[in-house]
Amino acid sequence: MAGSHGSHEHSGPQRTFEAKVLTVSDGVIAGTRDDRSGETLGETLANAGYVVVERRVVADGIDTVAEALRAMSQGFAGLIVSTGGTGFTERDLTPEGTRAVIEREAPGLAEAMRLVNPLGRLSRGVAGIIGHAIVLNTPGSTKGCVECFEAVADVLPHALALLAGERLH
Repeated sequence: MAGSHGSHEHSGPQRTFEAKVLTVSDGVIAGTRDDRSGETLGETLANAGYVVVERRVVADGIDTVAEALRAMSQGFAGLIVSTGGTGFTERDLTPEGTRAVIEREAPGLAEAMRLVNPLGRLSRGVAGIIGHAIVLNTPGSTKGCVECFEAVADVLPHALALLAGERLH
């Protein structure tokens, strides 16, 4: 509509999106750590209005992350947020696994997530698109994963609507 620049007709609560959480952690798989970041991320997404339809945990590694993201995105339209594996240790391979399966990168989302605090500059996380799903890599800390999601939460409904075929402008 002409003259409706201030309209929020597509950003309100009338549209509900689904989300999935992927925890990437050798320690959680081994049973030596609790999945606190995955739990916190799931709660944060639910509080933001997403319907969390799946939570999954995999070991660190390119293949494990790629296989999980491939399976989680199959026939799915929504948001997939990973937590863990974005740092500098030799087992931090989430970005490589993500790049193996995304069709297009969304560098603006990854850059915005890195800007939330000084330690964000150490995140190698990527963001991208698989089919009709947006994938975000966030750090494994509870604070870091929430901060990164919140850094881009305002634009995600618009991006998901565009992926779903809506023409918003």
